[in-house]
Amino acid sequence: MTRVSFDPIEARGVLARTPAVLRALLSGLPVAWLNTKESAAAWTPLQVLGHLVEAEQVLWIPRARSILEHGADAVFPEFDRDAHLVVHDGRDADDLLALFEERREGSLAQFDAFGPLVDSLDLEGRHPAFGSVTLGQLLSTWVVHDLAHSRQIFRAMAKHYRDAVGPWRQYLSVLEE
Repeated sequence: MTRVSFDPIEARGVLARTPAVLRALLSGLPVAWLNTKESAAAWTPLQVLGHLVEAEQVLWIPRARSILEHGADAVFPEFDRDAHLVVHDGRDADDLLALFEERREGSLAQFDAFGPLVDSLDLEGRHPAFGSVTLGQLLSTWVVHDLAHSRQIFRAMAKHYRDAVGPWRQYLSVLEE
């Protein structure tokens, strides 16, 4: 596997697409599809969307700004990974999608306002659990976080027809993940 370093322009391209991908996938779906779970402990697609909304507000840009302004002198605030289960409980998909789109648009505008980040990617910040992390690691994680949760939504949705596929299940690895 080739090692790839973080590229702000490429990353922005992926981050800009996530809201449209999720809107195309989730908007207008019956509630049963939005409330399917992979397992009893997993989040539904709707809950994953709520988590992305919360992360957008409190993780990526605030932490990037902290690194750029304070370096390793300030520790990032703790992130409650389950806050969305209370904060966004009862919201429908279209409401959450609109909120995610709005927040992502704002995040990307702030990302752009940082200017060229190539010379800043090695700047360090302090994560409450990991200790020293770089701006490049944070921003890379933002991209992978989007992709990981998009995958989680697809996996949960596949489980909706887990039994309906019959014998083809043996060829559908997404049902066994």
